[in-house]
Formats: sequence, C-alpha cells, structure tokens
Amino acid sequence: MSKGKKIFLIIFGIVAVVVIGIVGVGAKLYMDLSGSIQKTYESVERDQDETKRETKVDLSKDESFSVLLMGIDTGDLGRVDQGRSDTMMVATVSPEDKQTTIVSIARDTYVDIVGYGTKDKINHAYAFGGPAMSMNTVENYLDIPIDHYISINMAGLKELVDAVGGIEVNNDLTFTQNGYDFTIGKITLDGDQALAYSRMRHEDPNGDYGRQERQRKIVEGVARKVLSFDGVSKYQGILTAVESNMKTDMSFDDMRTIALNYRDAFNTVEQDQLKGEGFMQDGISYQRVSEDELTRVQTELKAQLNIDNE
Repeated sequence: MSKGKKIFLIIFGIVAVVVIGIVGVGAKLYMDLSGSIQKTYESVERDQDETKRETKVDLSKDESFSVLLMGIDTGDLGRVDQGRSDTMMVATVSPEDKQTTIVSIARDTYVDIVGYGTKDKINHAYAFGGPAMSMNTVENYLDIPIDHYISINMAGLKELVDAVGGIEVNNDLTFTQNGYDFTIGKITLDGDQALAYSRMRHEDPNGDYGRQERQRKIVEGVARKVLSFDGVSKYQGILTAVESNMKTDMSFDDMRTIALNYRDAFNTVEQDQLKGEGFMQDGISYQRVSEDELTRVQTELKAQLNIDNE
C-alpha cells in the first residue's frame, strides 16, 4: 500500500476500519464501528443557492465526489471554542479514473469568506460559520462542488496517537516545541509529543508548508498502526477517539458504500499543494495564490470530478 493511500484512508475518517470490519474481523467490530460512526454524524445546512450541484451526489451510482478534510484547533493548548480549520485538504474521488486526488490548502490563504461578507484567511471560515461556511468558501474558491466534509479536532489527534500506542515518524529537522526536543531521524511520539510536533512552523524554513508536511507524517504514522494487526487489536480505543473528536455529514451507509464500491479509486492517490506567496496587510500575514496556480489546481480537480472547464 502506497504512502498516499495510507494517508488518505486515515484522514478520510475511518474508511480503512470500515473495510477491515466488512472483510471479516468480526461481527462485534462491525457493530461497534456502526455505532461509533453514527455518533460522528452531524448534518450540515447549506443554502442551495450557494452550492454548485443541483442534486446531491449519488454514491450508489458510483459518481465522483469531493470531501473537505479539516483539522480543527479546538482542543489545542486547552482551546474549547469553535476553533479554526488549521489543516484543510480537498479530496476528489473518481471511480471512472480510478484515482483519488488530495490538495492541501494553506490556512492563511486569502479568500472571500462566503456568507460573511469579507476577505480573510480561509481557516477563519470555520470559526465564523462552521462546516457549512467552510464548504461554501472552499467551493467558491476552487470552483468545484464540495459534497461532504470530515473534521477532527486537535485533541482527537492526540487521542488517536495514544489509542494506537504511539507512532514513529522520520524527522528531518531539529527543533524544540512545547518543551519537547525533536532530533533528526526516526523518532517515536506519544499523543502530546505528536501534537507539539504538528504545531511547529516558526523555526521551519518552509513555514506552514513544513508544518503541513509534519502533519501528513503523523497521519501516515497513525494509518500505519491502524492498518496493522496491532492497530486492529486496539480498535475500541481508536473508535472511542474517533467518535469523541470527529464530525462528518456522511452516514455509516455512505462510508460502507464508499468502502465497497470505490476501492479502485484508492489504488492511485495523487497529492498536490495549492501554493501562494506571503504578504502583510494591517500587520497580519496572509498567503496570496496567483491566478495561474489557482487555475492549475481548479483544472486538476474539475477533471477528477468530470466537470467541464468553462
């Protein structure tokens, strides 16, 4: 299994565990999984005039679809408020092309916040209006329909790492964060260390892009454990962490359909990064993405969703 596939499976909620349950680990796991996924379900109310689909995507017909993946900073450093989506990725899943494409969006990207009447950092959309405003804002910015969302808070990241018994990552930068020293090479992280590891960006020469790379390493480390026998043996702790910290507008039936009918689309996973240039405005730093770069990514995602470029 490729690195990209592992990353997608764990970020995509718990589809990997759905597959494990279906192929025969046992009826109890399947029932536990169903109950946990039901607890993560949270519908989202969106103004139909602000969406790009006339009707909802039909997963039973194997239609291509998109998902907005968000890591919310609620739970980070003791925060308990609405939080912001400090990690944002858009995943498009195309059964026709047998491919999944994941595009990361920098949290400081300067965009129109749909429904709030202002331009701001894209991660503020979640703080202003939750998943609905985030979905509408990303949909407007990328000019593609956003069909579903999955969010997991930072406390959930910590609990997931602890639930799988810690993870191993290959670190390429020496730095200190929140009292923890991280050295170059393979290092083992518990939940608190993983949270600190995922937060550092000021000492990184690549700034927020370096931070996003470390977050992907953590995701890969969790995925490796979840997809291992050791991970399956700890499934109850994993499900507890998920049901307490993840929200999605996809039902268990949706995830089961994806697990059974969209497997070929996970065989090839392409990863991309929407890149911009930093600028200051009123003493605040932002990222501005050029029209050429934005068009490049829009074209890529539209092709995956079988949308004609206009």
